[in-house]
Amino acid sequence: MAATRVGWTLVRHEARLMASLALWLARRTHGTGGGTAFGYARGEAAMMFGLAFVCVVETVAMSALLSDWPAAHAVVLFLDVYTVVFVVALYAASVVRPHVLGPEELRIRRAVHVDLRIPRERIASVRRELRMTHEPADGELDLAVGSQTTVTVELTEPVTHRSLLGRTRDVRVVRFHADDADGLVRALTAAA
Repeated sequence: MAATRVGWTLVRHEARLMASLALWLARRTHGTGGGTAFGYARGEAAMMFGLAFVCVVETVAMSALLSDWPAAHAVVLFLDVYTVVFVVALYAASVVRPHVLGPEELRIRRAVHVDLRIPRERIASVRRELRMTHEPADGELDLAVGSQTTVTVELTEPVTHRSLLGRTRDVRVVRFHADDADGLVRALTAAA
């Protein structure tokens, strides 16, 4: 039963990635209506497109190596092309699902993996803080991009974070990356 639930969760995750790719190609965003969007994907663009390039090179190399075995060639070609699409979709999900600061809440996202909603009245403090190392700690959530976070939000009372596979935990400190961290901190503190 648990394996079935995990399987459906992963299928839903893949579908959301492909939907994000479609939104990216259409130059649209997801869930930003009524709020101000703050992107975070710029910090990972070079790495993601570098990974996609390596996957394309691997696809060409495997195609040449398996040219004498048509069945294996077809299977590996399908898997390689899907891998390239998957990597680009991961980046697209980060672009089309930015952090959103609305009148009632701060919505912190990380592609299709994390969507944490923090009511504004629970925000005790927010600051611009560049961190390159993140030791796991109880009650803290670190959403690094390129191994760094740029904004730290401390809460008056915890909010519940749900992981991709459904595990929940309460967090009181959230660190995340924003391309315009100064603008996000100013917007949050100006409204307080």
